[in-house]
Amino acid sequence: MTQFNVNLQSPIEYLKGVGQQKAELLKKELGIFTFNDLLNHYPFRYVDRTKFYKIREINADLPSVQIIGRIIAKELLGEKQGRRLVAQLRDETGTMELVWFQGIRWADKMLQPGSVFIVFGKPTEFNGRYSISHPELELYNPASRKQGNLTLQPVYSSTEKLKQSFLDTKGLQRLQYSLLEIAANIVVENLPGYLLEKHKLLRKTEAIQQIHFPLNPESLERARRRLKFEELFFIQLKLLRNKLLRTGKYKGLVFQQVGDYFNTFYSEKLPFDLTDAQKRVLKEIRQDTQKGVQMNRLVQGDVGSGKTVVALMTMLLAVDNGYQACMMAPTEILARQHYESIKSMLGEGFITIALLTGSTPKKERRKLHETLQDGSLHILVGTHALIVDEVQFKNLGLAVIDEQHRFGVEQRAKLWRKNTVPPHVLVMTATPIPRTLAMTLYGDLDVSVIDELPKGRKPIKTLHLFESQRLRMFGFMRQEIAKGRQVYIVYPLIQESEKLDLLYLEAGIEAVAREFPLPDYRISIVHGKMKAADKDFEMQRFVKGETQIMVATTVIEVGVNVPNASVMIIENAERFGLSQLHQLRGRVGRGAEQSYCILMSGNKLSREGKVRLQTMVRTNDGFEISETDLQLRGPGNIEGTQQSGVLDLKLADLATDQHLLHEARQEVIQIFEEDPDLSNEKNRLLREYFIQTSAGISWNKIS
Repeated sequence: MTQFNVNLQSPIEYLKGVGQQKAELLKKELGIFTFNDLLNHYPFRYVDRTKFYKIREINADLPSVQIIGRIIAKELLGEKQGRRLVAQLRDETGTMELVWFQGIRWADKMLQPGSVFIVFGKPTEFNGRYSISHPELELYNPASRKQGNLTLQPVYSSTEKLKQSFLDTKGLQRLQYSLLEIAANIVVENLPGYLLEKHKLLRKTEAIQQIHFPLNPESLERARRRLKFEELFFIQLKLLRNKLLRTGKYKGLVFQQVGDYFNTFYSEKLPFDLTDAQKRVLKEIRQDTQKGVQMNRLVQGDVGSGKTVVALMTMLLAVDNGYQACMMAPTEILARQHYESIKSMLGEGFITIALLTGSTPKKERRKLHETLQDGSLHILVGTHALIVDEVQFKNLGLAVIDEQHRFGVEQRAKLWRKNTVPPHVLVMTATPIPRTLAMTLYGDLDVSVIDELPKGRKPIKTLHLFESQRLRMFGFMRQEIAKGRQVYIVYPLIQESEKLDLLYLEAGIEAVAREFPLPDYRISIVHGKMKAADKDFEMQRFVKGETQIMVATTVIEVGVNVPNASVMIIENAERFGLSQLHQLRGRVGRGAEQSYCILMSGNKLSREGKVRLQTMVRTNDGFEISETDLQLRGPGNIEGTQQSGVLDLKLADLATDQHLLHEARQEVIQIFEEDPDLSNEKNRLLREYFIQTSAGISWNKIS
């Protein structure tokens, strides 16, 4: 392959120094198939080679040292497994040893007495003498750019198999050098000149050079800033273009009136006064549904903030305007809870509402399909069962999706197709999402936040107790049960795990049964391996107050609403993520009584475990908790982000690059306001980007 037809999509085997065998390894081990993949395999850290130590300056606490010295002697010592090569390295301040237990033949050949080397490695001390085992070696040649005068040396992630084929950090550095020699000819600038100038960004080719082999820390910082901006900018460009396409392409149903259903419910049936936050969100929804554009709104609200009431009132608004509404939840438990909750708020004979899940009997299902198609069924609540082809609405005007991160994009899209004009979509989540993550995951949605709890709710008190305080925990449980309250105890596992030393559910049940014996106490048991009917039976016993204690795994994280339950005990709390701890805590505090969450843990806690438990004790604010969670775990591990498909970030960090994300988003908003179809010459590169990445998109739909 000549240099003239080489480009970023060229197969990696064509790069000098790779070949077929190494190419197969790079594909398998690192997912590197093309030149572009290799360029985007950025260093994960850099070794600062600007400092050279003298031998007398070394101490064993240093993580690594770099020394220039002369080999003055070498000898082979020991036999068989104990065989080793020891070389003496000297500078003007002293002498130290370099030791090899492996690769002895290679080292022996390289280490010619009198040769001067740059030596790099971790120093250790034994009997007052310093040594480095298996150091990195480079013949000292200050004139060569490729050797020891690199100021910041890139370190690349590799694997054992790659290292065996000499594709360790050094090997990958050599490949990057080969590629960067032709980079100027194949790397194409993808950001318009006016953006580079306005934000003082490096050109793409220079940024790629400096991210791999930076001249100094300042150059590295500028390269990182350019490449992070680019990542965040193109995510926002895609998201906001999708929003523009949707609002241009899909005409929305118009909900012109607030009618009898909405008004009667608001004035006569609403069980409590709406909070200001709920009123604000309803107003935003009302405005959306009058525009003649399809609504796509995300409602974020902490556990117990009253999202269901907002969803119900929006559904009544749809019914008032002659449309049907549906509400889809990820689990049967949660769907049933929504159904029961809505039914009790509406009362009998007010409106027709039905529940559809996988376990709905055939006879009931047939009748339900008929009433859906003739329009006499107003609201349908259900699980994934709603999106099957047989479910046909007469006139679907609103789809409410709860805990939407549990549904795939295709599943949600199936609801759109249930009506000729796509219905308005209201997405709800009780998993508070940090602002940066919301802008990235849901950048194409309008976001509302319910940031107030209903009046009369008392904040949950959270305590952290160690295993040694278990008797205190049992005593507290007895006090609360004596007041007529109920208690949850949640365990992370069902059966004993050899790998994790956790209190597991089965042993937990035995311990609780000993402390709380029949007939004075009754216990419900719920876990994921039970049959749906058994699980439901146990849940219902607890809901009706027939049992005082529910011992469970995390299946109760969502979908259980028992106002009388006032204590949540989480065993091995240090093993749960912050988001999950917050969700579990939200199972209590649903009544007027003071509620408690007790986090039980072992005595030894990791730094992260400690931060998580301290955060839970300190605050009930889901958004503050989600920010801490983002910083601890990174965006890729926050619930629901893996399937979003937009978080393939190689450099940008949503926890620390909030300012850059905001900058990129504002820039994209401004570009689309001025030039919605990117027809201006100054935006040619952006238009080309979409032509390359979105073959078949008709741009005239958004102009």
